Formats: sequence, C-alpha cells, structure tokens
Amino acid sequence: MRRSLLVIAALFLGGCASADDEPVPAPSSPSSGPASPEATTPTAGASASGGVATPPDESATPDPAPFPVSLPAYFDRRFSGGDLRLGEVRERTAAYTSYAASYRSGRLRITGVLNVPTGRGPFPAVVLAHGYIDPAIYVTGQGMTRERGVLASRGYVAFHVDYRGHAGSDSDPATARRLRLDYSVDVINAVQALRSTRAVPVDDDRVGLMGRSMGGGVVYKALEMAPGLVDAAAVWAPVSSWEPDNFNRWVRGDPARDDLTAYVERRYGLPGQPGSRRFWREISARTYVDRITEPILLVQGGSDDTCPPRWARATHRALRAADVRARLAWYPDEEHAFGPRFAAAMDRTIGFFDREL
Repeated sequence: MRRSLLVIAALFLGGCASADDEPVPAPSSPSSGPASPEATTPTAGASASGGVATPPDESATPDPAPFPVSLPAYFDRRFSGGDLRLGEVRERTAAYTSYAASYRSGRLRITGVLNVPTGRGPFPAVVLAHGYIDPAIYVTGQGMTRERGVLASRGYVAFHVDYRGHAGSDSDPATARRLRLDYSVDVINAVQALRSTRAVPVDDDRVGLMGRSMGGGVVYKALEMAPGLVDAAAVWAPVSSWEPDNFNRWVRGDPARDDLTAYVERRYGLPGQPGSRRFWREISARTYVDRITEPILLVQGGSDDTCPPRWARATHRALRAADVRARLAWYPDEEHAFGPRFAAAMDRTIGFFDREL
C-alpha cells in the first residue's frame, strides 16, 4: 500500500552478505557522488587523494539549475501512464496467455508483450526493461522472452516494454540526444498503466522491475526518477551506473554514432574534457543512488565481456554505501547472455521477488 500511495501522490538485500556477495569496502566518497574506481573525479566533500576535505562553505553560490538532459531534470516530473490495451493472443499455454499490448506513455503509445498467468488473480507483476538491440531490427518482445515466460509460469504478470522508437511504439526523435533517459520514463509509465487497468488482474501493491544489460541502467534511473514506485527490482548483467563508462564503450569511437558524439561534445563536453564534469555526474545513476528506496538484486556473470563485472561491483558498493538493500548474486562462469545457469539465476530472482513483493 505504501508504494501505491506514493505513486498516486507523485502521479505521477542490506541484508547480511551471502556467500556469493562481493565484499563491500568502506565507502570512500559520499553516496551522492561517484563511488567507484572508474569514477576518478573527486566529489564535493572529498579530496582527490580520497581523504576527507574541508566541508563546503554553506554561504557559497547555490548549485546551478540541472541540465535539461539530466536525472535531476526528471525528479519533479509528473509521469503519465495508462490506457493499457490488450491485442491479439500471441501464445497460450496451460500456465499463461501472452498478448500483444500497448499503453500510453505521456503523449506516446508504446507497444510490448504482456504475459498473464492462468487464474483469477490478482497477481504480482514485473515490468521488464530489455537490453540494447538496434531499433532498426528490433521486434516486439525481443530480448527477454525467456524471462517473461518463466515469470508468467510462476504466477507473475510479466510486461515486456518495447520502449519508444522500437517495434510498433511511437517514435521520439530526441531520444538519442537525451541519452535514452526517456526509456526509464516508458518503464515508469508501464507500471502506472498496469496499476490503472481493469483488463489484467494485477495486485497493485506487488509490482517490481527487472532489467537486462542496458535495461539494468534503465531500471536504476527509473528507481531514482520515481522513488517508491515499485517494491523491488532485479538487474541482470547491467551496464555501468557511471555514464561515462557506457558512453566511452559504445558511443565514443563508433563511426555510426559520430553525429551523436559530436553533438554531446559541442553541447556538454565528452567525458574527461574540461568543463564536462557536472554534466556527466548529473546523467549518471550512481550520483543519485541515495534516492532509491527499493531492495535491488544484481545478477552478474564473472565471464561477462560485454558489461564488465567491475561495473556491477562498483554499483553494488555505491548502493550499499547509500544504505540501499542491495545484493550481488555472482555466477563466476556465466557470460553476458546467461546459459547453463539461467534456470538457477531465474529461481534466485523469483525467490527475491517472492520475498520482497
């Protein structure tokens, strides 16, 4: 009920470490700033050498208004999701029925795939945020088909969101220049659409998020944009919570994205360039992990060469330093896509949702 009331008003595990948790070092910087070896720029209140600096002068000039493309620019936004519509039946099994679906995310209509368990319900629900697939080749529901089916077969409504500009969703030409922040808006609005519909028997007080790869970053930012929106979140093989890591790995130096790189350099500066520090802090989920109110499960393969394991470790440390109930489930031999241990990792994820939702 707490989550529902917070969502209506906004409109819009600390648990003990287990055997597969990574060790948690003492925090070296405030939770409001980068907290990883990759984020080398010292935060306010900390010296470059890692020691405690003199407290900032409270009479100093107030912080400037956030960049329009930044996480703080979304913190006071009134989100608007609803009008969930079920389309054709895509699949019917003894455990669930899968539908084509769409909903309203602000002024856009977003498509997706919705799996509904067999029975009267109401059922807990999980909104799924998929990883990066070129929108030019992406088809509806692609990227988390396995997860969607397992969740529904275990009694969860599973709503896979296509995001704007994907499959049958409406396009938003500004998405790339906003560094995909609006994917998180689409996920938030999908939660609101599920809660407001009478077409699907959803338990409004038991809703979670699950993201894979890029979708892990989408989930981090959704939790920070709308604290209290859901009850729990799981991220698998997530991208970095420190945005320069992602930009440097996939955008900078990619000839197909030279136009975006040039735009970002002209407008904000590239990571590491003079004058760019504030922008990259404001666009990074790690800067605002202290806004997260939900427990988070991070699932990471030790052999992942797409999203390096150090990214999950750094995010886990930052979450724990901010007193977020975060647990890192470690699968040493798994790669990015998860193969042999997929079933075990899903069992663990569903067990987490069973406890937290």
